[in-house]
This record gives sequence, C-alpha cells and structure tokens, in this order.
Amino acid sequence: MRLRLDLSYDGRDFHGWAAQPELRTVQGVLEEWITRVLRLPEPAALVVAGRTDAGVHARGQVCHLDVPGDEDRSGDLLRRLGRVLPDDVVVHAVAPAPAGFDARFAATGRRYCYRLIDAGHTPDPLLRGHVVRVPDALDLGALNAGAAALLGLRDFAAFCRPREGATTIRTLRSVEGTRRADGVVEIWLEADAFCHSMVRSLVGALTAVGSGRRNLAWLEDVASTLHRRSDVLVMPAHGLTLEAVTYPPDDLLAQRAEEARTMRTLEEQP
Repeated sequence: MRLRLDLSYDGRDFHGWAAQPELRTVQGVLEEWITRVLRLPEPAALVVAGRTDAGVHARGQVCHLDVPGDEDRSGDLLRRLGRVLPDDVVVHAVAPAPAGFDARFAATGRRYCYRLIDAGHTPDPLLRGHVVRVPDALDLGALNAGAAALLGLRDFAAFCRPREGATTIRTLRSVEGTRRADGVVEIWLEADAFCHSMVRSLVGALTAVGSGRRNLAWLEDVASTLHRRSDVLVMPAHGLTLEAVTYPPDDLLAQRAEEARTMRTLEEQP
C-alpha cells in the first residue's frame, strides 16, 4: 500500500531533506522512526515532492511511502509518529494514496516563500531563524518589475547549480514581493518545479534589483545566459520555506507523473 504523508519541519538543525551518512536529515529521521514503529522488514524508503537544502524549512511538504501488505495502517502510523518524532518535524496527515500518486512526479506545482527584513525596519529577534536581514532598503516596485521579466517557460541555468543529466528548464508561474505590517518582506514564488538552488538564486537576483545595486537590463542578461552566473547571489537558506505542493485531480495523477518523467524542452506548451 502506498501512503501519502503531509509534514512540516524547521530546517535549522537538519542537513537538508536527503539522507546522508552520519548527518541529521529530515528523510533520515523519518525513515528511522517509520521503520521502527511499523516494524518493517526492510528500511522505509520515502519519496519527497521537494528535496530541500540544509537549513531550508517546510510548512507543506509531501512524501510517499510504500509499505507491505494491503492493511491500512495510516492512522496507527500518524499516532505513533506524533509520540516519537523530535519537535522540529511534524507529520500532520497520513492516508492511503490514490492510484497513480507519486509525491515527486505527480506534483503540478511547488510554492515557496522567502522572508527577509531590509534597511529601515527593525527585525524581530524571535524570527531570526526564518527571516534574513539585508543591508539595503528594497523598492518592491522595482523588485516586482524584475520578477515579471522572469515568468514563463525558460531555461533557468543561470540560477541553478547544474546536476549531470538534469534539465534546468522550468515554468515559473508567479513571483511577487509584498511587505507585511511588521516590515518583513515576503517573496512568493511558484513553479511546476525548481532546480537546485534556483529559488534562493532568483531571490538574490531580485533583491539586487530591488536595492538598486543592479538594473533590469542586468537581470534580463542573466536570465538569457545558459550557464551558472557567478554574479547572482545565492541567499541564505534559513529565509526559505516550502509552503505548499499541488497535485491534479486523482484521475489525472498517473498522466501527470508520466509527463513529469519526460525531459523538458523549450518547445513544449506551458
């Protein structure tokens, strides 16, 4: 039986999602406890919607797990994990997954938020683990003008750390910077998927434009480059949170998963 798990975590004390020898990771902690509480004959193997980097948080992460047999043990697993997991990771829901569900490939979108505080505003010390302080004042009008220039289907190689055999073509659906009443600037980004370091690099480029240190012409030049750009700042991890993952209706899950396994091209329809 395939189970869907919905979870949140504070990434400060994790070396990212992916299991690594001798390092504390979200995947490692979850797989250890799931294997123990379900008394699985083989170690649990989780598949996640978005592999967050070290220090990145998640409010709406999704993963799936295949367990032997056809007995629904989702309720039991949820209760037991609630008793044994550390305080910085919480599983909110466990349920049998519908046919065709794949946490990674069936997802239609990921939504992130990057939070920062700029010059002229006093940071709340209680938010220091989730909000990054930047030295310049930000013009959100300029920042959002830059954001608009990045939208759509394109090769985001300039903003991504390359991985062998992986494409950097993505569809960036929305980017918007807003300021909360407490002065915190939130930059919300949504795409079908993000490649490695893409969100933090996009935010780094947009804050450069918003601060006046770079202009729109520079951003457009960066966006047209098909290799990693060293002049794009990768923002600190702790300002970033994976807020939500979206999926199609159940009857389209298998179709979406098949489409997502196909190598992206710039000729496809958005």
